[in-house]
Amino acid sequence: MKLQIGIASALCLSMTTGVLADNKIDESQEKFIAQYEKQKNLPDPADMLLNSDPEPELTEGFVDLYNGENLDGWVPYGGYCEFEAQGEAIVGKHVKGSPSTYLSTVKDDYTDFVFTAELKWEVDNNTGIIFRGNVRDGQKGQVVFGPQAEMEDENRQRFWSGGIYGQSAGGWAYPLWLESHEEVRGAIDYSGWNRITIHAEGDVVKTWVNGIPAAHWVNGEFKQGFFSLQVHSGHQGRILFRNIKVKELPAP
Repeated sequence: MKLQIGIASALCLSMTTGVLADNKIDESQEKFIAQYEKQKNLPDPADMLLNSDPEPELTEGFVDLYNGENLDGWVPYGGYCEFEAQGEAIVGKHVKGSPSTYLSTVKDDYTDFVFTAELKWEVDNNTGIIFRGNVRDGQKGQVVFGPQAEMEDENRQRFWSGGIYGQSAGGWAYPLWLESHEEVRGAIDYSGWNRITIHAEGDVVKTWVNGIPAAHWVNGEFKQGFFSLQVHSGHQGRILFRNIKVKELPAP
C-alpha cells in the first residue's frame, strides 16, 4: 500500500489546514536519506506540511484504555514478544527471535480521535503507536498494517519520534528530517517518560512529542482501526506504556 499525497493536494491543503514546512533537509539528516532512496512513495520535502498547532487539551472527555490491573480489552498480534500489566504501566518485553509484536485494542473501529500515551525505555528498542490499524493473514502469520506514530530508539541517532511510518504499508510517510523539525528531534528524554499525542480527524493527522509539534500528514487511505503498542523485533527491548487514553471525536 502507498501512503502519499500529491503536490497539488498539498498546496491546496496548506491554505485550508496548515502551512507548508520550511522544506530544507537538515544537514544532520542527509546521511539517512540514502537508506530510503528506493522507497517509491517517500514524501518530497517540498510537499510536506508543518504542524504549527498547540498540543490538544488532554484532560476532558478521555477514556482510559488500560485499567491498571490486567490486559482486558487488548489482544496481541504479529509475534510473541511479551506484554504484562504491572501497576500503572503495561510493560512490553522483547523476546529473542520474535517478530515485531503489537498489543492491540480489541475495539477496532476508532475513526476520529485524540490519543495520548506516555512511554519509557528501560532497555533501548524501536517502538511506536499504531493508529487506525488493521490485521491480515500473511505467509508467516498475522500482519499488522497501518500508520504508526514512531517512537525511535536512541541507538538510531536520527530522532524521528513523532514521525509517521506506514507499518507494512509503504514505509516512511512523514520523516522528521527537515530543518523545521529540529526542536521535536530534541524532545525525547531517553531516561524518563515521554508523551506522544495523535490527533486524527478525517484525512488530517497531527502528532506531538512532549507537547512539541511533530507531524502534519494528510492521507485518505486509512479511515478507522485499532490502536497498537509495538515491541519491535531485534536483539533487545523493554518499554513501558502508561496513561494510555483516547477521546473519540464526533463525526463532522
